[in-house]
Amino acid sequence: MLVRDLGLKEYEEVWKLQRKLVFERAEDKIPDTVLLCQHPPVYTIGRSSKQAAPEALPYPVHKIERGGDLTWHGPGQLVGYPIFDLRGLGLKPRSYLSALEAVLTEAIAPFGVKATTVKGFTGLWVGKKKLASIGVAVKGGIAYHGFALNMNNTLAPFRLIHPCKLESDTMTTMAKVLGAHVDEHALTKAVGQAMLHYFARLSPLEG
Repeated sequence: MLVRDLGLKEYEEVWKLQRKLVFERAEDKIPDTVLLCQHPPVYTIGRSSKQAAPEALPYPVHKIERGGDLTWHGPGQLVGYPIFDLRGLGLKPRSYLSALEAVLTEAIAPFGVKATTVKGFTGLWVGKKKLASIGVAVKGGIAYHGFALNMNNTLAPFRLIHPCKLESDTMTTMAKVLGAHVDEHALTKAVGQAMLHYFARLSPLEG
């Protein structure tokens, strides 16, 4: 497995890269790959969403292939895009979502944040506040899109929408939970390492 830290990248650039890597992974030209990055401010909305994005939002809105609903990405938020062959990992889409929740929970625990899951929802929560969102797409057995973990980002853009169909003040950040700024470089590295270690433990399918 390969982990690539892209730094701050425009959403459309990474979206295009994902689609390229999905094709290459299906052709077995690359290993399972995790893209980690941050984005300039942007809203995204899953194609199955039933809500319309509010008019006059201050940032671009992209309708994309992943599951899930309307959300925001921006600086201070860690976004991860695992390009994984789920068949090789022995995972179905639902168990894959659970695996992402587990690996993120494991990665942030050493930073002093104890996150949980909530029945009926994807992502990670601290109490009644949502800390991380997850939305994926699967094409030909290859998963892409992924997760967004709120580190030090502003919450103001979430208040202009119903993020993931939730109330606008539901979102939180690690910095808000801890009452202190989070070391983004260290956390990005920790998430990358946790992805490597967690998915390496899964037994691949035979044949």
